[in-house]
Amino acid sequence: MNAPFRLAAPQVREAQAADLDAYVRFLAGQDHATVFHDPRWLDGVARGSGHASRLLLAEQAGVIVAALPLHAVSSWLFGRALVSTGFAVGGGVVGDEAAAPALIGAAQDLARQLNSPTIELRGGVLPQGPDWHVKQDSHAGFVMPLAADDAAQLQAVPRKQRAELRKGLAQPLEIRTGNSAQDRAWHYRVYAESVRNLGTPVFPRRLFASVLDAFGDNADILTVLHQGQPVASVLSLYHRGAVMPYWGGGVFAARALRANDVMYHALMNHARRRGMTHFDFGRSKVDSGAYHFKRNWGFVPQPLSYAQWTANGQAPRDVNPLSPRYQAKIRLWQKLPLPVANLIGPVIARGLA
Repeated sequence: MNAPFRLAAPQVREAQAADLDAYVRFLAGQDHATVFHDPRWLDGVARGSGHASRLLLAEQAGVIVAALPLHAVSSWLFGRALVSTGFAVGGGVVGDEAAAPALIGAAQDLARQLNSPTIELRGGVLPQGPDWHVKQDSHAGFVMPLAADDAAQLQAVPRKQRAELRKGLAQPLEIRTGNSAQDRAWHYRVYAESVRNLGTPVFPRRLFASVLDAFGDNADILTVLHQGQPVASVLSLYHRGAVMPYWGGGVFAARALRANDVMYHALMNHARRRGMTHFDFGRSKVDSGAYHFKRNWGFVPQPLSYAQWTANGQAPRDVNPLSPRYQAKIRLWQKLPLPVANLIGPVIARGLA
């Protein structure tokens, strides 16, 4: 009797520029590939933050069967880490699960080579082993189909939240969408104030610009104006029929105006007119304010999985702004004058990839 046929173990190597087209074709056939596996995200983050992108490919007979995109994060404050992927809420190994151990082993080798004591995988095929810390209950994702038209979209919002939204829709607010220098300036102005008020440093301006430039027509900014001034703004990505409002916020006046509610409702209608079928509200930490805000809109939380590896049993790096160790710093940051926060914030936030 013939012995059973077995495929050879996959060969793992680091991708080169000439592999880009093959990688894009590979992703097109992967149901679980996210926008954060997209080479445009890898390039935009690398250019915008200075964290080099590294792409590991697993091949069988010269054909890509799995991949692990990474960013090599280096921060004087938060240390070094290989992250899949930088500034993302998703990533990790995509493709044949059988190739995952080889890819993860190669990532560990790369981490040692780069003197990086931490690897962070945000989704994808989960690694196994005592050196890995796996969390499946800390964060949740929120995705929901878009309604058929504007009227149906309003009715799809649960009653209590719809009442809040109607208060915003009754305000003299203007909606602007685009990718111009003015749109970018409005967005950064609003986003920087929003995160300062939350007590966290703002990301570098060039990160937003680089991601927008990388995605071209598959990214834009929607801004809500009141009396000609921006009060809420969001930078969104469009990927595989879904819109993802990724970097957004509102100034202090936005709350009374319900401008954030108006912003997300307007984005739903704008995305549908662009041909999108789903609204991906991104991730939130379980039981946080953002988590409950999304549930109020009718979104059902779906658990997300994250894994961390540390060399020699070191403690995983902590970049969670809700961590108790940062609460005093957050309260201090909230008191900073906005120009000061905007000056030093990007230097710090670069390490929060």
